[in-house]
Amino acid sequence: MQVQPSGNDTLIIRTKEIKPEDKVKIEDALAARFGKFTENRAESVGPAIGAEVTQRASVAVTLAAIGILLYITWAFRRVPQPFRYGVCAIIAMVHDILVILGTASIFGLLFGWEVDSLYLTALLTVIGFSVHDTIVVFDRIRENLSRMRGTRFEDVVNHSILQTLDRSINTQLTVLFTLAALILFGGLTIRHFVVTLFIGILSGSYSSIFNASPLLVVWENNEIGQFFDRWFGRKKEATA
Repeated sequence: MQVQPSGNDTLIIRTKEIKPEDKVKIEDALAARFGKFTENRAESVGPAIGAEVTQRASVAVTLAAIGILLYITWAFRRVPQPFRYGVCAIIAMVHDILVILGTASIFGLLFGWEVDSLYLTALLTVIGFSVHDTIVVFDRIRENLSRMRGTRFEDVVNHSILQTLDRSINTQLTVLFTLAALILFGGLTIRHFVVTLFIGILSGSYSSIFNASPLLVVWENNEIGQFFDRWFGRKKEATA
């Protein structure tokens, strides 16, 4: 059981799932010992609710990924292989989702944090920020492809990243500073939600630059096979 103060006369109590009859007994015991109290809010995150949140998160992420893939493919239809831009953006987005899931698991083991409906809201918000930053870089790549004809694709991508780097950093830092202030002074009721947003947006800040763009270069240069051979072929040779 965890008891956290929230304000002058308010406490947040987190326990394992309690049956209704046990909850009544606990309330009677608390009233007998500390006097009359008021229950402002009670939430139960049991296996059924946890499964429902997981299902909703999976459906939401899948629908968002399909919508993003179709939109980016249509928006970049004038460049060669526009489908690749959408796939690279989705892979960068999945990376950010995995970062959030991993940190949530770690915090759950270390601090007893639980996944609730606010977690799903934070997850979808991070998806929006991650894809937004990736599209900014990809859009500049699209513009520079027509301006820098004859230049190697990796040089075009590198130039595009440098052009958008200041804008990306300034935009993300503004959001991160605001979230940091909410983590410190926003209260315990939204702290889990804000921490999830902070980690996800921090991950999205570098995934569009260091994940999506390099993957696009590797794919455009038909080096994906070499990439897998470099990382997995050596392991097979060492094992042999």
